[in-house]
Amino acid sequence: MVDLDVDYATALLAAVLLGVGFVLQQYTAEQEPECRFLSPRILTDLLRKPRWVGGVVCMIAGMLLAAWAIGHLELTLVEPLLSTNLLFALVLAVPMSKQAFRLPEIVGALILCAGVALLSSTRSAKPIGLSFGSFSHWPAAAIIAAIAIVAVHFGRRANGQARATLTGVGAGLVFGIQDALTRQTLEALQDKSWTVLFTTWSAYALVGAGITGVWLMQNAFSAAPLRASLPAIAAGEPLAGIVLGIVVFGDRVQITPGMLAIEAGGLAALIVGVVAVARSSAFSGLRTFVGHLPGVTDTDHDGQQAKQPVHESGGAER
Repeated sequence: MVDLDVDYATALLAAVLLGVGFVLQQYTAEQEPECRFLSPRILTDLLRKPRWVGGVVCMIAGMLLAAWAIGHLELTLVEPLLSTNLLFALVLAVPMSKQAFRLPEIVGALILCAGVALLSSTRSAKPIGLSFGSFSHWPAAAIIAAIAIVAVHFGRRANGQARATLTGVGAGLVFGIQDALTRQTLEALQDKSWTVLFTTWSAYALVGAGITGVWLMQNAFSAAPLRASLPAIAAGEPLAGIVLGIVVFGDRVQITPGMLAIEAGGLAALIVGVVAVARSSAFSGLRTFVGHLPGVTDTDHDGQQAKQPVHESGGAER
């Protein structure tokens, strides 16, 4: 029981770090010129900005703790816990955007917590190594990746919030695949030397998925305020992770009518809560606030004009 409590606490701490990392990265990524959308240069540019690097450090620490949790709990249990990163992002974004908590986001937070509780109540901890996760079960990941590609394609043809949302969908789905690859890689390491990673396909796929997910996320952040992309990212990751947990790793699903109703209600509450919290005006307020931070101007370091703050009505600040 003590070990299980530690695993739960580790997953929640990972959610804290991921939420903080999202907000810090958003501060800088949204100042990138629109011409860099889906360009590799967006990452090389952001690497020179300390605030963004700090956000990435938080995110990496969160991912490492999440990997620990994924290695000790079912993927279908870890994913809902990680989705609470939105709550911690909101706690940070509200004071930084100089706004107050509002009723819709408070209700959304409660719904999100209820969804996590319902999904958690139907799951049981299964130690790593008892699932199958063979290569033959991974076409499901290819289907999810194809959906992500389609979303990003249409996002590239769109503008503003639609672009951010569609690209966020792609990023969230890739992060869900990354979570599944993390579990697969950890299973390959069971009672073996770390050198086995050099001969394990999932380790290489994990690195590729991680880089792709981060790249897509930064592009989604750069396209519009955080409230446009974060719901898609935060909802896409647990959905993809839960599906792969069931299809690839055989995570158990209760099939009695009562349990199915609880699981469906928990998943619905999770999605509704995620969207409600992520659409908080505090996240859109970060865009205006960042322009008043020390060292941030209306022109980036290459002399290109940064995007102007966008108000709720969608018009640019004059």
